[in-house]
Amino acid sequence: MSHDQHREPGRGTGNDLPEAPPADPWTRLPSMAPATPPADGRATTGRPGGVLRTGPASLPGRVPTAHRTGGPRGAGVVAPSPLDPGASRDPHAIHRTLREQFPLTYDPLLRAWVLSRYADVATALTDSRFTHGHRPGDPPCARAHVDVDVAALRAVTERTAYVLARRIAERPQADLVAEFCHWLPAGTVAAAVGVPYRDMMRLVRGRAAGALAGECGGQIAVREKALASFLGNVLSDPDQVAALRDAPAGLVGKAWAESLRRDPPVQIAVRRTSAEVAVGGGTVPAGAPVALLVGSAGRDPERFREPDRFDPFRDDPGQLTYGSGFCPAVILAGLEAEYALRALFTAMPRLRLADGFRPVWTGLITRAPRSLIVRPGG
Repeated sequence: MSHDQHREPGRGTGNDLPEAPPADPWTRLPSMAPATPPADGRATTGRPGGVLRTGPASLPGRVPTAHRTGGPRGAGVVAPSPLDPGASRDPHAIHRTLREQFPLTYDPLLRAWVLSRYADVATALTDSRFTHGHRPGDPPCARAHVDVDVAALRAVTERTAYVLARRIAERPQADLVAEFCHWLPAGTVAAAVGVPYRDMMRLVRGRAAGALAGECGGQIAVREKALASFLGNVLSDPDQVAALRDAPAGLVGKAWAESLRRDPPVQIAVRRTSAEVAVGGGTVPAGAPVALLVGSAGRDPERFREPDRFDPFRDDPGQLTYGSGFCPAVILAGLEAEYALRALFTAMPRLRLADGFRPVWTGLITRAPRSLIVRPGG
């Protein structure tokens, strides 16, 4: 079989991903051209006996759909794609196969090399050789945000959370995603930048958010999803509700970080290599697009004990959604989680999930529960 049959797809072969709902631009990956394959049409792999080919040959006007082959023995094993049918409802089996058998593989649906292990994804998010992307809390934030009043952000977040909680406290049933999570991040940004309440959703959501609150602060939809996952994880376990109802801020912060690890709002981050980079599964070529499976990394059993379990008390934390540096968006996200719990449990001490309801996480690129149906009065 010729090497031509294993080239990466060429330019101009169609869109990178299926269309996403226009109301949520954060669910789309940015457009990106495929990398130029190495001269010999292959990338090396650190696993025995195998070569990771760069992908199927492209045909004019046709989007290739074949997946990668290779695997531990390099003998025609088909690697799954994070975009395969069914992945939106349950990506974890796909992630497990990729971590165990295909730690470095080219995915023609994503048009990118794929990294799925915690060590590789964590490295790619901080290594300067991986470019064309920014994560709130990474070093550039500390240089960009020099005049942030954290006390004012706290006050704004607390006030907004309590107003929203009181609006639904007397209802027999409510959806926390639509009636709370959808509003709290937008409300805090609106109040912080002085946007009138009546103009909040028109100005703060969408493109205006970046102009009003900066690149990081404008990522409101991501914070909505993170908050929905956090509340879904807490409310799904009565023991967690009891532990966190009147918990100090430190414990709430641990629960927030644990939710970001287990169910990150952004499942796939995209970068591009400026040079060849050795990773656990081989070598990523220079100038290549790389898809970092943040959702897979957070459930890597090589890094976390019982990775599928939501455990705020775990002694091996390690979320990858945000960097560790100073950033108002990271601060806001943490404050929104803290005051969401405090406001909801203060306004509705007997708050619980509705009878028979269990949160269902969905999404390919971003992921969160679509609804959280609760009984405010217990």
